[in-house]
Amino acid sequence: MWSTFYHQDEERGTAGPGIQGGAKAAMAGGFGAGGVRGHKGHKRRAHVSTSSTTAGGTDEGGMSDRQESKIKLAFFVAIVGIVLSVLGVGTEFWVELAPPKSLSVNNTCLVAHYGLWKSCTKAVWVADVDPERESCGPADMPGESNCTFFKFFTTGENAVLFQKTTDKKLSQASGLLAICSLFMMVMGAVCISMAISKRVPFFVKPASVCFTLSGILILLSVIIFHQSVLALLASDHTVPLHHELSWSVSCVTCAGTLLLIGGILFLILALPYSPWQKCMPNKDAER
Repeated sequence: MWSTFYHQDEERGTAGPGIQGGAKAAMAGGFGAGGVRGHKGHKRRAHVSTSSTTAGGTDEGGMSDRQESKIKLAFFVAIVGIVLSVLGVGTEFWVELAPPKSLSVNNTCLVAHYGLWKSCTKAVWVADVDPERESCGPADMPGESNCTFFKFFTTGENAVLFQKTTDKKLSQASGLLAICSLFMMVMGAVCISMAISKRVPFFVKPASVCFTLSGILILLSVIIFHQSVLALLASDHTVPLHHELSWSVSCVTCAGTLLLIGGILFLILALPYSPWQKCMPNKDAER
């Protein structure tokens, strides 16, 4: 009996380490698989976190903070052009017309200035005019002023200034181009506002087209207006007139230039690549 018990205990002791080793191996295997799974889960979470961070900084198909800053800077240039355009189009100091001082009556002489929509005449004292100046004026001198709106767009009548008749077709064309230019400015501003608020660079492309066209149209308006002034002067040679373009034209010309610059900047920002890197490739990247 003792021999049988001893034999069973000996077999149990022999089998014990194997069983314990198997259990340890099983536990180690379990922890190993769990470690691998935990490592994969960590990588997956890190990938999700990176994706969410990228979505917060630059969405797929969205714009980055740096690109948004560049768009805002270009938009500031366009806004300055818009303000100057509104100031120039809304005022009537596009051209000044002044007869010689020798035609003065009662020590006063008339000077006229007009824009796209109305004309103004002003009676100034000859004594207040610069002695070296041969004509009356300038128009910003103090005096009684009388302003009337043109009837080009209502009844189609021409205006008469110093016995000279305006050319309504050229005047209408100049005014319509200015209105179309203002409309394109508004459309471009709406596109850029949507691009910044929605962080969608797609709207930058139509904005570049709108601002470029607005700059071209406003400059064409100035050119046609100057042709209308020349047509006015050539309509009657009875009274010689001195004419000069005034500060409203300067505002509109600067506005057209700024709008063209803004449109070109928006076009560059809308490109899928950087023109600077395309023209000047990085030598370190090539190596």
